[in-house]
Amino acid sequence: MSLLLSCRSISKTFGVRTLFTGISFGLQEGEHTGFIGPNGSGKTTLLRILAGIEHSDDGEIESRRSLVLGYVPQQDTFQPDATVEQVLTNALADQGLEDHERRARAGIIMGKTGFTQKDQLADSLSGGWRKRLAIARELVRNPDLLLLDEPTNHLDLDGILWLEKLLGEASFGCLVVSHDRYFLENLANRVIELNHAFPDGYFSINGHYSDFLEKREEFLTNQASRQVAVASRVRREIEWLKRGAKARTTKAKGRIEAAHEMMDELAELKIRNAQDRSITIDFSATDRQTRKLLVAKNLSKTLGGRLLFKDLNLLMSPGMKLGLLGPNGSGKTTLLRIFAGELEADAGLLKRAEGLRIICFDQQREQLDPNQSLRHALSPKSDTVQYRGQATHISSWAKRFLFRVEQLDMPVAQLSGGEQARVLIARLMLQPADLLMLDEPTNDLDIPTLEVLEESLDDYPGAVVLVTHDRYLLDELCTDLLGLDGKGNATLYGDLSQWQRAEEAVRQTATPKPTSPAPKRDPKPIPPGIKRLTWSEQREWEQIEGKIMDAESAVESLQQQMADPTVLADRTKLDDCCRKMHDAQELARSLYARWEYLEAKQRD
Repeated sequence: MSLLLSCRSISKTFGVRTLFTGISFGLQEGEHTGFIGPNGSGKTTLLRILAGIEHSDDGEIESRRSLVLGYVPQQDTFQPDATVEQVLTNALADQGLEDHERRARAGIIMGKTGFTQKDQLADSLSGGWRKRLAIARELVRNPDLLLLDEPTNHLDLDGILWLEKLLGEASFGCLVVSHDRYFLENLANRVIELNHAFPDGYFSINGHYSDFLEKREEFLTNQASRQVAVASRVRREIEWLKRGAKARTTKAKGRIEAAHEMMDELAELKIRNAQDRSITIDFSATDRQTRKLLVAKNLSKTLGGRLLFKDLNLLMSPGMKLGLLGPNGSGKTTLLRIFAGELEADAGLLKRAEGLRIICFDQQREQLDPNQSLRHALSPKSDTVQYRGQATHISSWAKRFLFRVEQLDMPVAQLSGGEQARVLIARLMLQPADLLMLDEPTNDLDIPTLEVLEESLDDYPGAVVLVTHDRYLLDELCTDLLGLDGKGNATLYGDLSQWQRAEEAVRQTATPKPTSPAPKRDPKPIPPGIKRLTWSEQREWEQIEGKIMDAESAVESLQQQMADPTVLADRTKLDDCCRKMHDAQELARSLYARWEYLEAKQRD
């Protein structure tokens, strides 16, 4: 593997706060690198430095000659009134390509990324499809290295699986900031953590995320043991110094110098080991003994003329952890609002236990006033909070959620996304409840916080309704899963793999047949003296429509197999059909893209 890009002794400071210092590592060809670290460690800043958008205070970046570098930021922006196709063709403006070549390349990438309407306005897309378009905009340039900052945040589960597959099969290198643990495990062959807990400011391991966790734990355990050992030696040296040992000999002077060096090492170890902290999350439940907290019978809801779900039946009881699944816009948030009493169902019965106490985590964070200080966001009325009957000073409460004292007077708007999420969690912890409803609570949270949140929800004795795209959290926490498809169906599943198999079966059997090209005909004559297609391209053009028809027939045959109840009931047969269907569809898409290119080249 050849080196694509390297950074040497990179440092960055904002005000009095040092994000990172002396960072040095390289990115190799073909590496799929997961990039993690605590909120506020500087991951986004370092990515922007690598992309050339921001400058470091010290150090330098070196890249391979003629490196094509792509960068997908957290926030997606597009030219006003630009269509999907225009976004992609504009990304090729500096490539020296002719118009038809840019359109052809845009068409190929649209097929790979799932876009079917090239004239759709980019600004009209949902958050998930905007993210896809932002990724497509970089893919169309054929990057050697792609940097992505939290690309899964606005994608639904189907979108995450799509991106995981796309990057996993990519020949280019990529560096991905993500807190999605399954995504990291399935994609990364190298993991880097940016964290002051490590001597070099980061920790890098070649291998999967699970390999990284094992090596990280081993390193931090050894570092903690080293602190204990050095602390013991420092105590002995301090006792020796207190005895007033005379430093007249060279040996004594050397011992004194060594003692000071050990003290410096101990201080550094204490600082590093103190970095590996996580917040403390412990939601309070009421003492309610009622088994039927919430009962839904035959609920139906239509929004904007579209049926979201119908005949939905559900019983929520203490200890139940319900995960809501479905594509963006399928009605998950709407269902939460109906449970909370903010919306009414169109039909059916919803019965809540008398005096049912519900608290909600809003993914839009509308409960937060951006102009309010952190101090007042955590405790609006005084400098203390009442948690489980005990008064806690606001500074201690803030530290519990890893906020620094100097941040207390900072406006909420200046906090990072992860910090704002921690503010909401801190406020929810002060309210005892029977039912927790969490709408995308994992967005922007770092992995240590996700792990603590998972443990807290697992221990919570009340009921939980959770909307998240974090597959690890769904797998580890949820006792039940409710899948919404946005077309009226609401189905209960036992686990995530069952939902995924059902979704794959539905998707494959429902895949619309692509529009066929014009009926096969003799090749268009080429005027004398004008050779638009090479000899080999001309032969390809003569044969490609027949290949497309064969590929369509294969897809249609597999669709019929997928509809067979005996196949749907047999996991091995279903998996085999899904694999063959995927291969057949990929072949059909590639043939169509090639047909469009050759047709355009011959026409122009």
